[in-house]
Amino acid sequence: MDLSFLNVLLPMLFNGLKITLLIAVSGILLGFLLGAAAGFALESKCKIAAVIANAYIWIIRGTPLIVQALYVYFVIPKITGISLSSNVAGIAVITLNSGAFIAEIVRGALEGIDPGQKEAGVSLGLTPSQTLWHIIVPPAFRSMLPALFNQFIISVKDTALLSVIVVNEITKQIQNYAALSFKTIEAYTTGAIFYLVLISILIIVQKQIERKIKR
Repeated sequence: MDLSFLNVLLPMLFNGLKITLLIAVSGILLGFLLGAAAGFALESKCKIAAVIANAYIWIIRGTPLIVQALYVYFVIPKITGISLSSNVAGIAVITLNSGAFIAEIVRGALEGIDPGQKEAGVSLGLTPSQTLWHIIVPPAFRSMLPALFNQFIISVKDTALLSVIVVNEITKQIQNYAALSFKTIEAYTTGAIFYLVLISILIIVQKQIERKIKR
């Protein structure tokens, strides 16, 4: 089999990898902030905040990511008059999508904290905010780390759907090469192997993080 096509395809895939990681990392970090806010809102005593958080989670989890991408890229600019580059739109989509799932992760972590921890904070004379940040948040964050990294892996795979809004991530680069060279089998087979290696590396990193947390 002639592998000379790799001289062209591999550089394209690595260029796509840069965009994929940029969007996935930016999206998961911003998604964590958004998800944390929504997660705390779900656990708060403020009914309005809880209703808004529940509505946000319901909308995002109830619609496909590809539809969200099309809406953000094509509809939002029409409504606001603000044009978005494909990369910015991609980050926004991953942020909104991952945030909805992270909100449930945060809520689950907060609910998993022993109520006695709060009582301990009160007995030590800590204010509610001090109890939250010094006693509740640290163990809750440690418990949610594996789930957060798993969500990051999901976001990396989800970036493939952003090719529909012309984000030049890995999948779009594969499509570009296949369209130009007509080497469909080589392009998509190599792309699948590239994704498999990438996700496998991330899963190994995730396992290492889980082991450290257990220790």
